[in-house]
This record gives sequence, structure tokens and C-alpha cells, in this order.
Amino acid sequence: MKITSLDLRRQYESIQDEINNAVLEVIASQSFVLGPFVESFEHSIAEFCYAKHAIGVSSGTDAILLALMACGIKNGDEVITTPFTFFATAGSIARLGAVPVFVDIDPSTYNIDVSKIASAVNKKTKAILPVHLYGQCADMDTILEVARANRLMVIEDAAQAIGAVYKGQNAGTIGNVGCFSFYPTKNLGGYGDGGLVTTNDDELAKFIKILRVHGSEPKYYHSYVGINGRLDAIQAAILSVKLKYLNEWSESRRWVASYYSEHLKELSIRLPKIESYNTHIFHQYVIATTQRDELIQYLKQQGIETAIYYPVPLHLQKCFEYLGYKEGDLPESEKASRETLALPIFPEITQKEQNCVIGHIKNFFTGR
Repeated sequence: MKITSLDLRRQYESIQDEINNAVLEVIASQSFVLGPFVESFEHSIAEFCYAKHAIGVSSGTDAILLALMACGIKNGDEVITTPFTFFATAGSIARLGAVPVFVDIDPSTYNIDVSKIASAVNKKTKAILPVHLYGQCADMDTILEVARANRLMVIEDAAQAIGAVYKGQNAGTIGNVGCFSFYPTKNLGGYGDGGLVTTNDDELAKFIKILRVHGSEPKYYHSYVGINGRLDAIQAAILSVKLKYLNEWSESRRWVASYYSEHLKELSIRLPKIESYNTHIFHQYVIATTQRDELIQYLKQQGIETAIYYPVPLHLQKCFEYLGYKEGDLPESEKASRETLALPIFPEITQKEQNCVIGHIKNFFTGR
């Protein structure tokens, strides 16, 4: 049986008429950039996230970049973050001439190890940028405590965590700013690039809205150098349709994850750990084993697709050689890069498909 990591066609087929009608409505309006469709989506997603402000932007990467800009991050500033994440997190810091300062991860959740953050703070530190990896929030209480003690901004990279909850608060509303991605493979994905910035701060929201249109307010008058960071109306219309189903899809993902965990718990692999205070939305279901590469090849031979998130931690990427990190500096991140793999997970995956994945994993570990 061939099983892909993600099958977006099934999702589209279930809402095809609604999606098609929404896109045609935008085309008929001839309003393609920002405008009423984006404003309507921003209102709906702000309500969903329990955020005062939601600003639609061009991508998850630009969401992080705009958040950093709005928080005043500039050349020479230091921003504390995790090395075990997608490149955009640290890449956006570097694009502003700031310095990403990497802190190792908690091996049980793969989120930033908050016990190590305080010791990384110095006079150049201006912000902490935690990532809610795979759909589970980092330990935000400790992060906020360190931030308050040192007058630092907190920017949440919630690109993989739309709908995740930490102690009753939604991802993206706990720090000063939250950043989301609507890349097609995300739990709430568009049909192209898109992103979102959330905040409860009126002044930050106003500034981000200015920065996303080249820093102009009013049009053609520029007090700041911003970027072209606008959300397209077609993406907003598509996302507005899909948002109505997101809670249902997240619940399905949690069910799929629990089924995996129940049937794989006897094997000598590390399963996802859910902190008691978190509601996990399982953007990915990630296991770990010292036999990771062999398992990937075996599953591939059986027609089962898996993925590695991420094969090289950021502190060891060639482009960050100038930061001076070396192998062994952040051992948990390096170990996770060697041992983790993501199993197929999406709301429409069938139990038959899951049983096939589970069966082959069991066969691998019990002698085949």
C-alpha cells in the first residue's frame, strides 16, 4: 500500500465547491491584494486565536521578519531562539543584521529548553523567539519570566501551531507578537504562500500594518522602510473557508496521533510527549530512534513516505558558520536531527493506512 506523508487532495475534494465558489467570488470582485476579503479573514482568524489584532501577510517567513522589525530588532542585536526548527526562524533574524543566539532543546518535546535561556541573555539581547514545534507550545511561563526580568520582547513562532493552546491561552497570543504560516502543508494551509501576525498591542499592530505595505502611511508617503508583505485576497478567501473546519481537523489529527501512540508504545522508539498543560494540534507526529535512517529506507521500500524535520540543526548550517558554533555545542538538537522522523499524519488518513504504517514499523523492530 502506498501511503504519502500528506494528501491534500482528499481535503480539497471534501470542500471543493466552497473553495471554488470563494475563489470565483474574488475574481469577480477584481480585488486581489488586501481589501475586503483579507479584512474579513483577519477578523475571523483574530476571533479564532482570541487575539485583539490579526494582520494577514505574504508568508510565515515575512510574518517573523515583520514581527522582528516591529519589535525594533536591528543590526547587532541578539535574539535567542532554537536551532531545531525551519530555517526562516533564524534566517529572518540574520536578514536584519541581528544575531541568532541558539539555545539547545528539551529532548522530550523538541521545543527550546527554557532552563538554558537566562544564561544566554546579555546586554545585546533584545528578544526571545521560541518556536512551538510540531504543534505544541513551548514553556511560555519561564520565557515570559526571563523576558520581563530583562525587558525583552517575546515573538512566538507559531507557524506549526495554529489552534494549539498553552494553559488556556492560544498560541500566538502569549508573547508580544505571534507569527503563523499558511503554507499549503500547514494545518490551515492556503493554495500558495501566506502568513499572519497576531498581537494584543494596538501600537504594534498599527506598525506591522504599515511595514507590510513598504512602510507607507498614507499611500506613497514613507516614514519607514518596510517590505511588500501583503496577503493576497484569493488566499484569504480560501483560508476563510478552511478555517471553519480547522477545529474538526485538529481533533482528527489528535485522534490519529493517539492511535499511533497506543499501538507503538511497546516498541523501543521515543514517542511524542504532550505536556499536561498543552493542547497539541499535531502538525507532525514525530518519533525518534537510533535506527532512523534504516527505518526510513525500510518504510520507503513498503511504499510508506516519511519525512525528517530537520536533518541539520541551524547552528551547523553553512551559512551560519560565522557565528562560531561547532558540532557538539548543542547536543540535544544534533541528536534529534539524527534520530527523528515524521510519520504520515493528516485528518483524512484512514485507520487501514495507519495500521499498515504501524504494522511495518513493528515488523522492522521485531525481525521482519
